[in-house]
Amino acid sequence: MDNLKIFIAKAVEVKPILSVLSTKIKNEVLKEMGRRLVKYMDHLIKENKKDVELAQDNKLSPALIDRLVLNEKRIKGMSDACVSIAELDDPVGEIVWGVKRPNGLEIRKVRVPIGVIFVIYESRPNVTVDAASLCFKSGNVALLRGGSESFNSNMALVNILKDTLRAFSLPQNAIMFIPTTSREAVKQILKYNDSIDLVIPRGGENLIKMVTEESRIPVVYHAKGVCHVFVDESADRQMAENIVINAKTQRPGVCNAIETLLVHKKYKGTRELLTRLNKLKVQIRGDKNIKKIFPKARLAKTQDWSEEYLDLILSVKMVKDIDEAIEHIKKFGSAHSDAIVTKDFNNAQRFVSEVDSAAVYINASTRFTDGGEFGFGAEMGISTQKLHCRGPMGLEDLTTTKYIILGQGQIRE
Repeated sequence: MDNLKIFIAKAVEVKPILSVLSTKIKNEVLKEMGRRLVKYMDHLIKENKKDVELAQDNKLSPALIDRLVLNEKRIKGMSDACVSIAELDDPVGEIVWGVKRPNGLEIRKVRVPIGVIFVIYESRPNVTVDAASLCFKSGNVALLRGGSESFNSNMALVNILKDTLRAFSLPQNAIMFIPTTSREAVKQILKYNDSIDLVIPRGGENLIKMVTEESRIPVVYHAKGVCHVFVDESADRQMAENIVINAKTQRPGVCNAIETLLVHKKYKGTRELLTRLNKLKVQIRGDKNIKKIFPKARLAKTQDWSEEYLDLILSVKMVKDIDEAIEHIKKFGSAHSDAIVTKDFNNAQRFVSEVDSAAVYINASTRFTDGGEFGFGAEMGISTQKLHCRGPMGLEDLTTTKYIILGQGQIRE
């Protein structure tokens, strides 16, 4: 454990250096990181193959293995994210509010880095690059701990990022990867509230539970992604089918894929929609009304309505009206992403007003809940909390504020 303290101390040492780096230098470094990811693509794919083969040997689900895979497209995507983040405005130093008081004091509220951010994540190696890039641009030290299933991939990625820092004569400890898969080590680090400023866990329910219970450090997390689409009576059939199929099947192993479909009892295209989903190998778990019109469905159990499958499985319920749909989401949802497909303006407005989730959609797939799709370059995670940020976390969410007061000798009487 003494070694861990020394390790964390190295991160704390570079906080002052990162907090004052110029935007120009940060952007040049990020663009070079993007170039090097592409340059060493073959090496990254080779290292990733070790993780994928081990995952296959351990019989992980196809959806989870899909999250693990690095291919040319995904590595190019990580490279593009670095460049996109470089092109975004630097939040550090932004004056978000200011006033001149009657006594002549000028008070400014300014964005500053949070400090050392500990990111704990599972499976997806692209998180390594997203987290490191966002932390670097926002002037924070990135302390990373990936999952055991992506260890080789993560180490290869971090080495490329560190080599880039070295090329610019910047401290390599600005990006630190904890080279252990020990959960006990993580629990110990979560006690270092005198050194680490924020913890962001990205992963399954068990990881989130462990971090929130063990941490003495403030935590921003997303709960599981039990996302819904409600197909209203007036929904355009082609639009409804396209949205539901995309939201479920494009990448079923991610948190913004839907897990439950709610259909109005008067919607005319339910059987056809379920047939299309079934042809795409989606297992339907429906209530009694769904099973009547689609006998292939398995009868849903109570726990299915709150299950994050991360697989080609979909719970389907027939509801009598929008009120029942909203109540179902309130009871079983995880406040992540929910959508309505409708032509009814009043129902659309009711849905977005009454569904209290981080992202609420009208006539669009929940798969857009993503930092890149929102124009943030990448994301640190998707927060389902309300403090201090909510939804996809971008650069601004990795800053805090402080007040700078300019005086001319004023004293308080």
